[in-house]
Amino acid sequence: MEVAYYPGCSLHQSSQFYDLQTKRIFSELGTKIVEINDWSCCGATSAGKFDDFLAVALPSRNLGIAENAGFTEMLIPCSGCYSSHLMAKTRLRSNETLRSDINAELAFPVKNTIKLLTILELLLEAAKQGKFESKITRQLKGLKPASYYGCMTRFAYDVPVSDNVENPQGMEKILDMLGAETMDWSYKTACCGASAAINDSETAMNLMGKIMKNAVHSGFNCIVTTCPMCQLNLDAYQNTYCNKFGIYERLPVYFITELIGVAMGIPLEELNAHRHFIDTLGLVKELNLI
Repeated sequence: MEVAYYPGCSLHQSSQFYDLQTKRIFSELGTKIVEINDWSCCGATSAGKFDDFLAVALPSRNLGIAENAGFTEMLIPCSGCYSSHLMAKTRLRSNETLRSDINAELAFPVKNTIKLLTILELLLEAAKQGKFESKITRQLKGLKPASYYGCMTRFAYDVPVSDNVENPQGMEKILDMLGAETMDWSYKTACCGASAAINDSETAMNLMGKIMKNAVHSGFNCIVTTCPMCQLNLDAYQNTYCNKFGIYERLPVYFITELIGVAMGIPLEELNAHRHFIDTLGLVKELNLI
């Protein structure tokens, strides 16, 4: 099975280890993901703030490249990148003039036939096909992860999505399968502040502080996410917002790929988990998971 792969800018820069983990985990599962050639920045959440046309044109270029290469599905692990590509597909489908204007400038015009997949969708499909059964070597007993999706579960347009935008469950299904103790959490789709951490740090720290304070109060011993921006914010700024709010605990902020790796018996060092700001090894060692 071959699936096109769009890593996006974050997975080639600040979250390079997420890129490595994604490739490793799907390789273990027997799902071949192929990075598309000459992909470019999709604009993520920023482009739409400056130019509505570019917000559609930038991801459209990547869609055309993937379709021209013969792919019918494309994996996009980054929540922001997934959102921008999915909304571009929706806009192109509903606006023939916009589609014509954009396609006139593209080397590979968009046919709008490719299916976009979040990392959770592709992981759940692998689970449905039984690909995890021979790969899981240990259950994640004692792990109490807060499943954090962030605010990019919601979209500006009516788009086809596979999970509930207000109360998604995909991450919990995977973590339950791995033996972790999941619990419902009202902050799972709360905003972490995203790029406001740079230009409006006070607002962002307040948002992150509320998320962490609730996670600690709810009894979670770690946070797990699929969004590189959410992971970076909650991890890199954790000492700052915890000190601001008087939170004494520190929680590791894992990518879902890292916990799958632990369940598969892959050393976290091989997944570059040491690149986190808050220690990721202590908890899993304490729980005798590694």
